[in-house]
Amino acid sequence: MTVTVREARTQPGDRKWIQGVYRDYMDDLGLLNTGIFPSLGEIGHREPDQLERWFMDSSATLLTIVDDGQPAGFALVARDTRASRETDYRMAEFFIARPHRRRGLGRSAVGLILRRFAGRWEIVEYSRNPAAVKFWRSVVSAFTNGEFRERNQNGEVRQYFTSSRSHATG
Repeated sequence: MTVTVREARTQPGDRKWIQGVYRDYMDDLGLLNTGIFPSLGEIGHREPDQLERWFMDSSATLLTIVDDGQPAGFALVARDTRASRETDYRMAEFFIARPHRRRGLGRSAVGLILRRFAGRWEIVEYSRNPAAVKFWRSVVSAFTNGEFRERNQNGEVRQYFTSSRSHATG
């Protein structure tokens, strides 16, 4: 398994691949019964509109996660542009396609992403998604050697930490 990440906006075919797996992503979120997903149709947004925002948002970087040369997932890294910001980056979206799961691909991709975007991070999971909470807690703990803080509030679990290009993941 050779894992890399690349800019989705500049690679031919990545947009189409992300569009093709977007429904799977929304289906996974819909299983959480948060009342939030899928909300696109209910609030007047359509999937193409949401994806267009991802591709056009200049304050975020849309990445394709690649496994042995083939797209396997995506991540949307948002930059905090508020003057009062506490973090530099937030993992706004993260998805590994079903055929690529449970092989360490997500963990490897996260390490690449966190080293690429060195700075202060926030990662948020819904507390109703124990698998995501477990994944992110484990990955962040290994990446930071346990040097992170976590906050549980309003049905969300948030990890805060600082990454650097030299971090070694465990």
